[in-house]
Formats: sequence, C-alpha cells, structure tokens
Amino acid sequence: MAGPVGAVVLLSSEEFIAGVEEVASRFDAATYPQRELPADDWAVLTAAGVLLPVLPAEYGGRDSHVEMCRVVEVLAEQNLAVAVYTAIVTGLALRPVVRWAGEEARREILPRFAGVRAPAAGFASTEPGCGSAMSGLTTVFEEVQGGYRIRGRKHWQALSATASWWVVVAKREGDGGREYACFLMERGDGFRTAQRYEALGLKVIDYGINDIDAFVPAHRRLDAGAGNLSSMVDIYLAGRALIGALAFGFLNRIAREARAYADARVIGRAPLSAIGFVRHRLGAIDSARTVCAALNHYVRTALDLRTDLTPAFPAIQAVKTVATELMVSCANHYQQLAGGEGYRSDSPTNIAAQAFLDSRVFTVFDGTNDLLSQQLAQYCVDSSDGLVLSAFLAVWAPTAPAVSAHGYDLRFLDRELRQEHSVLAGRVIAYVFAAARVLEWAAETGADANRARTAAEFLTADIDRVRVEFDLLDRLTANG
Repeated sequence: MAGPVGAVVLLSSEEFIAGVEEVASRFDAATYPQRELPADDWAVLTAAGVLLPVLPAEYGGRDSHVEMCRVVEVLAEQNLAVAVYTAIVTGLALRPVVRWAGEEARREILPRFAGVRAPAAGFASTEPGCGSAMSGLTTVFEEVQGGYRIRGRKHWQALSATASWWVVVAKREGDGGREYACFLMERGDGFRTAQRYEALGLKVIDYGINDIDAFVPAHRRLDAGAGNLSSMVDIYLAGRALIGALAFGFLNRIAREARAYADARVIGRAPLSAIGFVRHRLGAIDSARTVCAALNHYVRTALDLRTDLTPAFPAIQAVKTVATELMVSCANHYQQLAGGEGYRSDSPTNIAAQAFLDSRVFTVFDGTNDLLSQQLAQYCVDSSDGLVLSAFLAVWAPTAPAVSAHGYDLRFLDRELRQEHSVLAGRVIAYVFAAARVLEWAAETGADANRARTAAEFLTADIDRVRVEFDLLDRLTANG
C-alpha cells in the first residue's frame, strides 16, 4: 500500500506510538475547539494510523491489541473526546467487522479504513424506549432477494450524522422464535439522521436519532453467533475494556495539571498546594491515577481485544465502573481546586470545566454503572457454588489476592441481596477487583510500593463507604 499510512505500517511499535503522540498534541483540549470533528482533522488522525492497530495485516493494518490501547491512552491525555471518537470507530465498529465479517465484506470495507482519508464508522444498537434492555429493540430485518431489508429507529449513536459506515443490530420474529443479527450498512443504503442531539460534553462527537429503511446485500450480514444477544455483549465489552486506557490517559493529564495549578496559585504568601485539604484532593487524584494505571495494565496484559471477551465479563464490568467513577471524581477535585476559574469555559489557566463535562457521561454510557454493578454482583452470586459472598470473594481469583493482602471483612455482603443491595455489592466487588489489580501491577512493573499502598487505602475507604450505605438502606427500610 502506498502513501503515508503504508509507511506507518512498517514502523516499530515505539515509533508508531511516538507518531500518534505528535499528532495528538494538535488536539490539545486546552486549545482545540469544542465542536464536531471536521473531516480534515479526522484525516490527520487516520494518516497517523490511529485505526491501523484494529485492522489485520493483510488489509494494511498493524493487528495489535496493545497498540489499540496505547492509541486511545495517548489521545485521551490530550483530548478525551477525540480519544472516545477513535475508540468508537476501532472498538465498536471495526472490531466486529474484523471478527465476524465474511471475506467478501472484509475486502469491501476494511481497505477503506487503512487509507489516509479513512471514513468514520459507528455502532447502532440503542433505541428510543429501549435503553439497556436490548431484548426490547424494535428495529427489524427480513430476508429478501439478494439480501435483507432493515427498518427501524436508533438513537444516541456516536457519530450519528457523520459516520459513513454502521454496524446495525436488528431482530426478526419467526416460528423458531426471536433472532438477532448484526449488519454492515453504508449511510447511502438507507441510514438517515432525523434529529441531532445537543450533548453537554464530548462536543467533538455528534449524537442524534437515526431512521433506517435500508437494503443490505447478503454478504454484509455478520456471522456473529447463534442469533442471540451474545455478540452484542462482546461488542460492548470491547468498548468498556478500552475505558481502562481512556481513564489512564485522562487522569495522567488531570493529575499533572491539577498539581501544577495548585503549585502556581498563590493564596496569601503560600501556594494553594500548601493547604491541607488541597493536598488531600491532590492525593486522591494521584491515587485514582494509580488505580487506573493498574486497570489499564490489566487490560493490556490480561485481555486481547482481538478475541472473544465474554469470558472476561466480570473483570471488564469492574474496570468500567471503577475507572469511570474515578474519572468523574478526579474531574470534580480538579474543578474544586481551580475554584471559579474551573467553572469557566476556555479558561487560560485550566481545563477543569471541560474535563468535568466530558468525563461525566462515562458512568452512564455503555451501560449505567448501577446496572453494570448489579450484573457483576449477580454474576458472583451465581458463581459462588453455595458459598456466602464474602467467602467466594476470598477464593475467587480476580479478588482473592486483595482480600488476603488487605484483610477485608466483607461479611456485610452475606445476606439476601435485593436489587438495591446488589448495586452496592457490585461496587464493593469492583473495588476489591481494582485493589487486586493494583497489587498485580505493582509486582509486575516494580512500581513504587508507597504509591500502590496509598491507592489501596483509598479503595478501602470506598468499600467502607458502601458498608455504611448498606446500614443506611436497612435503617430506611425499617422506618418505612
């Protein structure tokens, strides 16, 4: 393949990531406009090869799980929204094509994304009135001569008005029951944007309502399983796993800038950073960064985005919930430190206002954290083989090292878990999982022991807060 992207394929991994870092600096959140990403700017990113890690080598790609994570991490440190944009195209749109498309569809589509001016692509699943209960989607498909007719309505698709290609989820009812399928669709096939939404943050990304009335050739149906929703679970897990990289890159920026701001801001005769509670906020940010470094390390070393991720379901649920909570928490700490300047758009001294707006949505998108926490708790209960939950977590491989090392007393979980308790229990499980990953990360990377210990103490405080919430729920229930 000729051209700049062809040359990028030949770079070493270090050279490739260095090139992405250089390009990423052009999208610095402190100066880059809060607007939809222009096609020419997307071309700058694709020319640097940001899509190549997800593409197989035979289609001009670099075929690298680690580089998929690194690209997102590097972009997130400069501009969270641009990183999300790239993660959507790679993790939610192109990855299903690479995994499940037949050779004819792969030859038709994948080379387009290895070019200098690659198009954008999205994943269309969520519908008005459907939300996270994907069994209730109403977009339908029927088999017709030469392919499939697909009709329905989707919304909250990232890149709703700008993506050229889509992975669309639809269903059909038949004598054999309900069947789900994923299709590759070009916008011109009959994918129309009916309304644009105005989101509070992530202004680089456009959202809206899309009406679908399309014919899709037969070869563009993905071979994604047995007609149930398992393939969609795998697709969502890829997006959630990449949040580990997003969070780490984002918190690298927040930690650096919050400390610099607190050191430079003079209150009386001393810097802001000399105030005790300011130091506590900075410590909380630093510890959150450490936790996300550990989660990112886990995603990079223990997972492979090129494979089926469903066996890692509980781990990825934990990664997503903990990482996104820490993103929002640290953005809030940063805004508090910046004071009134932190509430000002385009402040010359900080990016706190935009950081808070951009990070807030992550606890909601890709499944709300409450839902994911409940699912995680239910998974553990179903896997406990008769053990009470505290005993299960003490022997379950993803959590056992932390329970042993930190002596967690989790017996408050050993009870009948109503829905509200399940949400809280899932949070505890996720925090214990994160504490285990911090231990693992420190051992495998030789990280500073004090840094790891402090991060674990913050996670212990999170667990203790949930313990108090359990007691509060009981009191409120008792009082009617």
